[in-house]
Amino acid sequence: MDSSGMLRRLLLLGLLSVVCYGQASQEVSAEDFGLDKPQPAADRDLVEVLEALLGRMNNRISSTEKRGSIPLCGMGDRCAMKFGPRIGKLCDCTRGASCNSFLLKCI
Repeated sequence: MDSSGMLRRLLLLGLLSVVCYGQASQEVSAEDFGLDKPQPAADRDLVEVLEALLGRMNNRISSTEKRGSIPLCGMGDRCAMKFGPRIGKLCDCTRGASCNSFLLKCI
């Protein structure tokens, strides 16, 4: 009887230790990466130049997306219009569909 009580206590203690170990904090701090050191002036200048360059590139990309974006149309919607011998595009069909050149609808 005494050994079974001891065994239960050991199992309970082992289970508690496993549960507590699983809930331990896994947070990463700046100290782990050594970010407490001050950055040299050259690094700061490089970061500032890169941020300025990325800002300019972001402005260019967003302006071209506004001009060249074609809206998406769903299944069965008109996706093109016939202008004599040519077909003009009204919208792009969603993924998995294509614009039928005879019906001018997404199928």
